[in-house]
Amino acid sequence: LALDRLRTKFKDRFINVGIAEQNLINISTGLAMEGFIVFAYGISAFISMRCYEQLRINLSLFSQFRNINVNLIGVGSGLSYDISGPSHHCLEDISIIRTLPNFILFSPSDYILTEKFTKFAISVKKPKYMRLDGKPLPQIYNSIRSINLENGFYELIEGEKVCMVSTGFMTHKALKVANKLKNKISVGVIDVFLLKPINEDLLLDSLKKYRYIITIEEAFINKGGLDSIISNLLVSKAHNIRLQRIGFNDTHIFTVGNREYLHRLHGLDEENIIAVIEENS
Repeated sequence: LALDRLRTKFKDRFINVGIAEQNLINISTGLAMEGFIVFAYGISAFISMRCYEQLRINLSLFSQFRNINVNLIGVGSGLSYDISGPSHHCLEDISIIRTLPNFILFSPSDYILTEKFTKFAISVKKPKYMRLDGKPLPQIYNSIRSINLENGFYELIEGEKVCMVSTGFMTHKALKVANKLKNKISVGVIDVFLLKPINEDLLLDSLKKYRYIITIEEAFINKGGLDSIISNLLVSKAHNIRLQRIGFNDTHIFTVGNREYLHRLHGLDEENIIAVIEENS
């Protein structure tokens, strides 16, 4: 529906390249090199993986010596397209995009953050990847002005000993868990929305008051995602803090079911997260 409105309102600025992600990046790069601000939209699993060579050469490499303002909009991150199966699941995009020099990686948890980053993206002449959920997410943030994008994260709830660190859709689950436990255990929630670059010193300042950190993400764990970001930070600068990773193990998901059903099968449901927190509090 949103694309239909754009197509109708801006006919001379809307190009449908078809199911051809590699060509999408080629066209986007050419337009950006001519000075255009480009937004390239596609399904997360395809725009981050099917055209990886074009992302690496056309955007990552060229942007090191040219101004290239191409903004990749990946819709359907994580298990958004739950029943579509593993071809449409996107559990690797954070890891993959983080390997590309000169890229900015943004993972918003609501539309306020999305709007803020879109305005930021117009003026920053670098390649960017914004990973969106496949379904509308409830609002978390009150206003655009309250958010400093360069900080890269926001501590939504300040806890005592335990803190959940999440991104995107899973931040909503972290908030639900924290609210369920609030009368028993004070659990912090940090929403990391800028996954590259990372403001390590500022993030560490928020983490070091906790004894136990739990990363929660719709991604393969130990593969360069949010958990790896936090792990690298703790190992190098705060090795006294314990870390627990909640995500998907090293296997594709062929089981058919909705998102919550798949979460229960793989330990990302609220009940399991609560059990992990209670066991380690």
